[in-house]
Amino acid sequence: MAGHQLRIVTRRLDGQRRLVGDIVRLSHRVPIFPVDRVMQLGELEALRRAAVPRIGWAAVFMKAYALVARERPALRSWFVPWRIVTPWRRPRWATSPISVASLALSRPRASDGHTVPEADLALDPDAIWWARIREPDARSLPELQAAVLHHMTAPVGEVFARQLELAMLPGLLRRLILRWNAHAPSPKRALRVGTFSLSTLAGEGCANRMHPTFLTSSLTYTPLDSQGRMTVTLLADHRLLDGVPVARALAELEAVLHGPIAAELAALRGAAPAESVD
Repeated sequence: MAGHQLRIVTRRLDGQRRLVGDIVRLSHRVPIFPVDRVMQLGELEALRRAAVPRIGWAAVFMKAYALVARERPALRSWFVPWRIVTPWRRPRWATSPISVASLALSRPRASDGHTVPEADLALDPDAIWWARIREPDARSLPELQAAVLHHMTAPVGEVFARQLELAMLPGLLRRLILRWNAHAPSPKRALRVGTFSLSTLAGEGCANRMHPTFLTSSLTYTPLDSQGRMTVTLLADHRLLDGVPVARALAELEAVLHGPIAAELAALRGAAPAESVD
């Protein structure tokens, strides 16, 4: 290429990509730290494979974590900073009576029902969406799996209408709404952004141990290894949670997986093993 001038092509980030950037910016304000626990889940995997209908790990972990959060209100809480209009108020806890999962999903942009320029698809072929699933601890595993599949396959405008609206707003207004939703001591806050998040790349054979989040806790896990071991990571907001309670929550999570979750999967056992769903 010597003697030839390189031509750099630039393209404007679309609203969805700018929304992700705003969420990353907001997450930088949260002092997140990770705690890992290696869990022996080989027997649970055998039960999961034999279950009919097929149950993915996301549904399993959503329900198990929400069951742990029933007894640990800190896992249903978030940090409320002092406000400019009320500077005399100190930072506070806000606690929801229920858990709401925020599940990160990746879907091809070509399936969004919108015309996307070919050059944009080449640069950014997939988009991330956040599904809000209310009270996973009160739902059966087949119900949760159906909810996950619905959010993966239904038209984007049907299941992610609010996210689409947020992505199309002017940047300043979008960031103000995100910041309000992150910190507001309002019942709607839990329903809009969730009380905990779940994000994993296990289905791609990878792990995303550290990922952006502005929620108090976020769960992720690695693929199951050949010896039936899985590393489960809980990211936590250090303003509200310390290492010991997070470690204990992970221990309780493993106990729930081997207890009520295993029992429910066993009750779903079919005549023949089902194909694995990650």
